[in-house]
Amino acid sequence: MRLPSPKEYIPATAAGRSFAITSLINAIGTGLYLAGSAVFFVRSVGLTTSQVGFGLALSGVVGFLTTVPIGALADRLGAKPTLVALQLWRAGGFVALAFAQGMVSFTVISCCLAAAEAATQPMTQAVASATTEGTDRTRTMAIVRTVRNVGFSLGALLAAPLLAADRVWTYRGIVLGTAAAFVLSAAMLSRVRTATAATVQKKVNPLAALRDFRDWRYLLLTALNGVLNLHTTILAVGLSLWAIQATDVPAAFLPVLILLNTVMSILLQVPVSRMVEREGGAERALRMGGFALTACCLALALSKAPSSALTAAAVLLAACVLLTFGEMWQAVGGWELSYDFAPEDRKGVYLSVFSLGNTGQRIVGPALITSVVIAAGPAGWIGLAVLFGLAALLVRPVTRTLSAARLPVEREVAP
Repeated sequence: MRLPSPKEYIPATAAGRSFAITSLINAIGTGLYLAGSAVFFVRSVGLTTSQVGFGLALSGVVGFLTTVPIGALADRLGAKPTLVALQLWRAGGFVALAFAQGMVSFTVISCCLAAAEAATQPMTQAVASATTEGTDRTRTMAIVRTVRNVGFSLGALLAAPLLAADRVWTYRGIVLGTAAAFVLSAAMLSRVRTATAATVQKKVNPLAALRDFRDWRYLLLTALNGVLNLHTTILAVGLSLWAIQATDVPAAFLPVLILLNTVMSILLQVPVSRMVEREGGAERALRMGGFALTACCLALALSKAPSSALTAAAVLLAACVLLTFGEMWQAVGGWELSYDFAPEDRKGVYLSVFSLGNTGQRIVGPALITSVVIAAGPAGWIGLAVLFGLAALLVRPVTRTLSAARLPVEREVAP
């Protein structure tokens, strides 16, 4: 992999550059909230940890159920207006959350926010794709992902002094700051001029969109991508819990793993995206992501064996590197394949369906990783490695089936 030039981190179009800046502002607000949310829930809203878990789990289900209808609505209104509305929706939700008190108001507001947040990812992909053309689409998404990682870090830094003040209004300030970032993001996004129409207008009943979806081949691709998206939960939950419970590494070592993942993602996501510029590159990237995650799980299984904390730390670092490459390859492969196999007149619905794989793993993933994989010890990680390996092996036959199904349609519409 050759070293990237600075120009590779700049989208090719003016709209793409504007969208990247908008994504940075959005990510700063998200990072600000994520850094202070746990303390805010307990000290400002007055919740117990079990109440927080229940509210967030229920909101995850709501997000899962509402994503596709919102995507169908975007096929009627356009992806950019829908994304602007979602950002304003999120801003209003966070203003309400800042003054929430107790379990009921927290759960209701979280469910309303989840509906908007779950639909934001596929709409972001649709709008990012409309700011550019061809293979630069995936590079633009890679740049967006890079600036989002930078934004998350900046947001966390901004949250530090507010958390140190340890006052109810500073906790509310974190949430209100997040809302302000979303308002600014929506204002900037409304001025972005897309190079192509984000979606083709089509009258689709949003409530019937999921019921009428019949493309089982695309659902198979969605399921495979959802399985590979488990890397999100491994990084957020599994890696740290396993390191503490199964190895002798000190707790102070854990931030090193998160930092390594963040730095690698910022520096390498754009270079990794070059893979899709070659024929069959997206399929290859998704498959390689699965194999990297397989190797990561095997490394985690081995990390319990060393008696030396230093050796265990080295194995965990190797596992983190493999996890990060798996994450980056999965991201670029999933972006390209999901867009390529989505019909032009139903991009909103198809991309929303594809995002359900990630939403589903967010609901199932934490329980799977903590209650099954980690509880089973090294055997659990080996079992997960087998699952990732199987998903990687199925990528090629599933994409070939999708390609074969698209050929007759392309012949019918050809002049």
